Amino acid sequence: MGRILIVVAAFCIGIALSSLMVVNEGERAIVARFGEVLKDNVDGKMVTRVYGPGLHIKIPMIDKIRYLDARIQTLDGAADRFVTSEKKDLMVDSYVKWRIKDFEKYYLATNGGIKSNAEALLQRKINSDLRTEFGKRTIKEIVSGVSEDASRQGEGSTRDELQRQALENAAKSAEDLGIEVVDVRVKQINLPANVSNSIYQRMRAERQAVAKEHRARGKEEAEKIRARTDANVVVTLSNARRQAQVVRGEGDAVAAKIYADAYQKDPEFYRFLRSLDAYRASFNNKSDIMVLAPDSDFFKYMKKESN
Repeated sequence: MGRILIVVAAFCIGIALSSLMVVNEGERAIVARFGEVLKDNVDGKMVTRVYGPGLHIKIPMIDKIRYLDARIQTLDGAADRFVTSEKKDLMVDSYVKWRIKDFEKYYLATNGGIKSNAEALLQRKINSDLRTEFGKRTIKEIVSGVSEDASRQGEGSTRDELQRQALENAAKSAEDLGIEVVDVRVKQINLPANVSNSIYQRMRAERQAVAKEHRARGKEEAEKIRARTDANVVVTLSNARRQAQVVRGEGDAVAAKIYADAYQKDPEFYRFLRSLDAYRASFNNKSDIMVLAPDSDFFKYMKKESN
């Protein structure tokens, strides 16, 4: 009997615990009973019952609970391709801040409040709105952030206007999902890979052409400088040689004049000195051998003069 009571008590406790439903802060809950969503009659209109944060009662094993996150969510999908007003492609990476506004509508529109379904539907709507806004603007306006008219009039950024307009359009288009779009932001704008590669190749070719032109001009200037330098070297060497010849000629003339003047003053003594120089040069080495006639004029000043 005691065991039966214990089993019954445990069963009752289990039933009691399974009858409790806890909804955390930042969540909402919708209950489906026998496949039908519980609704309340409000002013003669049936409205889906949404449970707020707290402790609630449910029927165990019959009621199925769907918890919905009421906090602000971030939808950050992959970059998508958009076309500008001049029919140019851009890869745009954006993100969306959103939250559930109408839980009943959200639950029904997303096939039971499945978040992935909600994000897929919302992403299509946001991309459609962004595609419309990008199609109204040129690449220059989108990238620079200022339209030509706004630049002339000193108005604000066209990118801010694009995001503001996309937010307004997204807020309207997301109403049928029961979603409130809090913010729409464009993170990054790039050209498609094939277009980027062609632009990079063109930029590289232009830079290479400019580099070749600079190198050609540098070589031309180097040749001019080298030619001027070589010409200056030739002229300088020619002038130096000419000046050396002039100085050498002047020195020889002075030396010749000195020799002539000395010779004119005492020719015999001059001849005597020249003979001594010749003797010194001839007898400088003991192994020198000279074959001369005894009466040669070479020994004129070595002979004993008769009185």
